[in-house]
Amino acid sequence: MTLPTLSNDEIARYSRHLILPEVGMEGQRKLKAASVLCIGAGGLGSPMALYLAAAGVGRIGIVDFDVVDESNLQRQIIHGTEWVGKPKIESAKSRLLSLNPTIQIDCYEEPLTSENAFRIFEPYDVVADGTDNFPTRYLVNDACVLLGKPNVYGSIFRFEGQASVFGYQDGPCYRCLYEEPPPPGLVPSCAEGGVLGILPGIIGVVQATEICKIILGIGTTLSGRLMLYNALDMKFRELKLRRNPNCVLCSDKATQTELIDYLQFCGVPTADEGARETDAAAADEGFARQGVLEVKGRLDAGWKPFVLDVRKPHEADIVKFDWADLLVPHEDVGQHLAEIPKDREILVHCKMGGRSAKAAAVLVNAGYTSVTNMEGGIVGWAQQIDTSLPTY
Repeated sequence: MTLPTLSNDEIARYSRHLILPEVGMEGQRKLKAASVLCIGAGGLGSPMALYLAAAGVGRIGIVDFDVVDESNLQRQIIHGTEWVGKPKIESAKSRLLSLNPTIQIDCYEEPLTSENAFRIFEPYDVVADGTDNFPTRYLVNDACVLLGKPNVYGSIFRFEGQASVFGYQDGPCYRCLYEEPPPPGLVPSCAEGGVLGILPGIIGVVQATEICKIILGIGTTLSGRLMLYNALDMKFRELKLRRNPNCVLCSDKATQTELIDYLQFCGVPTADEGARETDAAAADEGFARQGVLEVKGRLDAGWKPFVLDVRKPHEADIVKFDWADLLVPHEDVGQHLAEIPKDREILVHCKMGGRSAKAAAVLVNAGYTSVTNMEGGIVGWAQQIDTSLPTY
């Protein structure tokens, strides 16, 4: 492949690269000729895309179909306050071209699916996974392996992050590390568990570094290694990874040769399935599930349940109901049954409804016969009923 030339302006822009013998003129021309696809313009995608653009990667594709939310700005540094409520992909493109107008930005404002993954991935040299859910991680991995493209992976949660390079230089793929996804709901999202805003900056920059090394053909990549980072301890650890000789995707015994239904693979129901499962579960769970509007209507009509808040105490410091009777973290409910009356109806709530459903199940198993879980939690209440309350 004939490498593109650098203009005088580009030589001035990238001068600190050019004086590195490991990069030089040829390396910078390789960066200009390269194409990278970033899956997500969120916490990881923000620093990753910014540094790839600054480094002079000539073509950057971004896949995202979300809009900027105010809660994103704590960590998603590619976006600004003026972009709240607008598509992330437009915000990202504007910021990247402001940083480096000499590069090309491709936008894919659509959900990544088994139907469009090959089409979107095909034009790019490297794919970078900045997603936050298991169905998309497996989809990205599988599409990269089947297309023979390196998958630069990162993930974050609370104060911990990890990064690796999958499907590169005969190294393992994501399925070699995680053969099966965890059960749905076992791993909390960042919205439930939180994340230190600086953490994705560390991991996203590691991903950008690995991408540039792959393009330049220098150094030792994270292929065959999983880097683990703990921000509280400020420690990096490393685990050696090997290809699974029985991997269904990348081994000599591979049985999967096409993309599959990743929602089904990860146990995530579709909207219709979810509704049917909710109805079926409600019949078996022994407790009622009611949305915030229905709960508000019952309260206005005179309903006086015992209100149990099963969030953490530090969450109650952010926002709480004055009419809540007891605050107990959901995992400790079984130890506080003596404080929860059995002769009253119980209304359980948390931030969004997941933890309170677990607490409601504990109450039912303990013999409580009239328990209601408030679906949507205090965030749903703040968004739909009392907008004076803060959300988090």
